Amino acid sequence: MSSRMKTAKPDISPGKAPDKSVVLVGLMGAGKTCIGQRLAGKLGMEFVDADAEIETAADCSIEEIFERYGEQAFRDGERRVIARLLKEKPRVIATGGGAFNSPETRANVRRDGIAVWLKADIDVLLQRVSRRNNRPLLKKGDKRKTLERLIEERYPFYEQADIEIDTGNEPPDSTVRKVLKSLDAFLRRESQDAAAE
Repeated sequence: MSSRMKTAKPDISPGKAPDKSVVLVGLMGAGKTCIGQRLAGKLGMEFVDADAEIETAADCSIEEIFERYGEQAFRDGERRVIARLLKEKPRVIATGGGAFNSPETRANVRRDGIAVWLKADIDVLLQRVSRRNNRPLLKKGDKRKTLERLIEERYPFYEQADIEIDTGNEPPDSTVRKVLKSLDAFLRRESQDAAAE
């Protein structure tokens, strides 16, 4: 299935869509794909799931990439795919949970995008990731312990995002409204800073 969605007609006032990509970061289960699709519709931008793009480029699933080539090969491909997506037209990009660990990816997003961290507490994440069993990092061992380790490892990187959004078991549209409000405030600040220079 293609990761690309048809660009939606925006249902917010013109001029709100940023002129660079909105990059969603956060742990697995944070809702990056679900929120990303809705956000793209609100902004009139295309939505792209970076993991799906990696699968298309590799012609196999992420699970298969991990099994055949290992995590490092996946991370190398992930870095290249995200760099390419950022160089293309502005869109909403959902990234994999470990993508923002890469200094190169963080630098690329800082230059060519706006990073939005979708943050959810561990109980919400655990509830969501337990619905499917297709996440390579959760295949072995205790899921909660794995998520706790990933929180410790990855939150320092996520904290470098431009925008942080606390999410919970609220309806997705509520989270999208929070993102739109924060994005608008961020763009206003950027515009004011540019005018002041």
